[in-house]
Order: sequence, then structure tokens, then C-alpha cells
Amino acid sequence: MKYPVRVLGRYRDGRIVYYIGKGAPMIGYIAFGLIDRGTNVIQVRPTTICPLNCIFCSVDAGPFSRHRWAEFIVDPEAIVDAMEYVVRFKGYGVEALIDTIGDPLTYPWLEDLVRMLKGIPGIRSVALETHGALLTIPLVKRLEKAGLDRINLSIETMDPVKARYLQGVEWFNAERVVKAAEYIVRETSIDLHVTPLWIPGVNDNDIVRVIEWAVKIGAGKRWPPVTVQKYNEHRYGRRVPGVKQVSWRSFWRWLRDLERRLGIRLRYSMEEFGMRYLPRVPCSVRRGDFVEAYVLARGWLRGEYLGVIEDKGLLVAITGYRGSLYNRVYLDIVEDKDCLLIGRFFRR
Repeated sequence: MKYPVRVLGRYRDGRIVYYIGKGAPMIGYIAFGLIDRGTNVIQVRPTTICPLNCIFCSVDAGPFSRHRWAEFIVDPEAIVDAMEYVVRFKGYGVEALIDTIGDPLTYPWLEDLVRMLKGIPGIRSVALETHGALLTIPLVKRLEKAGLDRINLSIETMDPVKARYLQGVEWFNAERVVKAAEYIVRETSIDLHVTPLWIPGVNDNDIVRVIEWAVKIGAGKRWPPVTVQKYNEHRYGRRVPGVKQVSWRSFWRWLRDLERRLGIRLRYSMEEFGMRYLPRVPCSVRRGDFVEAYVLARGWLRGEYLGVIEDKGLLVAITGYRGSLYNRVYLDIVEDKDCLLIGRFFRR
């Protein structure tokens, strides 16, 4: 097989875990690789694996996923090679944000990846997003040594019992996450940005406690200390029983009221996060195009396949296909937003 892809194992539900090696394309697919949304912040996705089963998870991650068909772990050199290309196009001042559809702390080469990304000329900062389940003080020390600039830590509650309910696993240790976060602020050069998710009617009071805690410990050395995320329902995500998402207008009104009540700022501009708009890396495939692709593996969603558009060097999600791997198929591109490509199989 031309592309460096191999099976590492399987979950009990039949999900395959794939290793994606150096030489495979890293642009075009939402589950792994790089995503350019037209700013200086590039999303870096080296793994899809997550140890949690959060009841609000928008991407249905974790051991008890109902919609996933495959998981992916990517070689760090594949990511770095692609990032070097992106940074050359974008210019100086790029942030590499390691934000997966799993949890970055499951990635076996996380420290190596951080170190390699920081070594790319033009990279201004490297950050990662996590719920902190696997966060330990020894790991924090290693990430600091590797050059990590910021951790975006999502803490929905500081109550140990409620945290286990929200994270969907009995072993989740909220106290350990809090201690690791406080160590980050107190003892390291890594910045801490706290990003709780508001689930209306479930953690309203918990959000207040998390915000006040984040400010008290000194989060936000270089970036804002805390921002609140909105709970949204997604087609393939999990929905919290009895909870309905609020409108964005209602969310911003609630946030303004919370700012006034606490005397703590919770809304910031792009510029205050160091973000700015930049031209996107050109995407050579557009919606409405007809392309030939090579079927490389299962996709992350059940019934979907992962393909490579070989003459363009892009990944593509293949829908409507029921054949075998390693075939060449023809696709009608039906989605191209942010160069995240979805192609519908058709017979010529």
C-alpha cells in the first residue's frame, strides 16, 4: 500500500485504531491533521482518542461512543511537515492549537510534538485543549520543558460527584485536576486559560465557582484567564437529558449578567487572544468538483470512509460508499468549508 497506514488495534465495539504515518496528507479531514479557518491559529489534531464519556460531548468521543467507526493516531513528523508548509504560507505569528475530537493528553508523542512545533520558524505559541483527566504534575513539567505556552482547561464543576457524572466515568478525579491547574499557575511558565461549558440548569452555580477560582489562582498570565463555552446540540454528539440549548442571544445576555454580578470580565476580542484574520492556505478542491480518490481506511463516523485525492494531496471523507478498502472511486464533492472535504460516492 502506498500510504503509511496500519491498524494498531480494535475496541470491543469493533472500532479500528489506525496509525497514520509520515507521508500521508494532513489537510482535508476533520478528525485529524491540520485545520485552517482563516486566522493565524491552526488547529492541530494528532489523535481522536479520549478516555472520557462526557454526557455533553459534541463529537461522541470515548469508550462508549455510539457513532464512531474508527480512531486515529498520527505520526508527529507528518503533522510537523504539514505545519511547516502552512506557516510558510501564513508567515510569522502562527499559533498551533492542539485541539482534538478526543483529548490531546492521550497522544503518546505529545511532548515531542510540542517541541517540534515550537521549533518551526514562524510559530509564535503552542497551546492545547483538555478536560485534564490525564493531567499530572510530572506531565506538566515535561510539557513546560518541551515549550508549551498555554493549556485551555475545561472544568465544568469542582464538585467531585457531579464531575464524575458530567465526565461519564467513575474514575475522574476533579481534585487532582484542580491541583494540577494550580501547580501550572504557581510553578510554571505555562499559561492557564479556564474554559468551562455552561449546561443550563445543570451547572449554573458550578460555573460561578469555577470562574471565581480561576481568577483567584491567577490564571491568565498572557491570555485571558477564563471564558465560558455555550452548550450546543450536534447531530452526532451527546445531548444532556432534560437540557435544551439556548440561543446565542440568550447566552450573551446571560454572560453579560454574570459579568455584572461577579465583577469579572468574561468576553474578549480576537485581538486579546492574539488572533487575527489571515488568508487561508489555498484549497484546490471545491464543492461541485468531481474527483477520483483512493479509499484508505474507515472514517471516524460509522459508514464513512477516509480517502485521499492523490493528485491534490488532500484527504476527503467519503459517504455513500459500500465497497472495499484500497479501491479508487469517483466522488462528487458536497462540502468544502475550511477545506474540510466531504465527497459523495457515485458510479460513472
